[in-house]
Amino acid sequence: MAYVTDQLNTALASLPCLGLAVLMVTGAAVPRSALAQAATDDSVRVLAVAEAALDAINRGDGVAFTDLMVDEATMFRVAAARPGYGVRTRAETRGQRPSRTVTERGFDAIVHVSGPLATVWLPYDLYLDGEWSHCGVDTFTLLLVDGTWKIASMSWSVEQPPACERHPDGPPARRP
Repeated sequence: MAYVTDQLNTALASLPCLGLAVLMVTGAAVPRSALAQAATDDSVRVLAVAEAALDAINRGDGVAFTDLMVDEATMFRVAAARPGYGVRTRAETRGQRPSRTVTERGFDAIVHVSGPLATVWLPYDLYLDGEWSHCGVDTFTLLLVDGTWKIASMSWSVEQPPACERHPDGPPARRP
């Protein structure tokens, strides 16, 4: 058995993605805690990118926001009250500054990571100039590019309660 495990480890070392999949299914040669730790570390890094995106949006910093993206990134907006969807590219968004103060707060994130691909499902609420606007869900698809998680696409819904929830902390503090 040790010989088989050694041969499996040698073969899988040359195929890291396949190796991880096999190891996750079989649990062979790598302690489950190591796999869980790697997944947790990536989940934390992925969520940090989504949170950095919201921080950039809240600062009105289109450059910082788009720096978190791959060059070909796209963004989609869907509103329950309007048919169809809106779409923007990274390039179209890069130099934009909002005309109003935006406060977008995410909560109760769900992160999934599969090798170099990750998703974040992030309910949010949004205030414009300190006044309630809407709530919905942000979804981020991220790719691991040269060791850095980058947003490939972002989609969000625009709704009103009860179709979505307001932030559990209540309204945000007013900004000066």
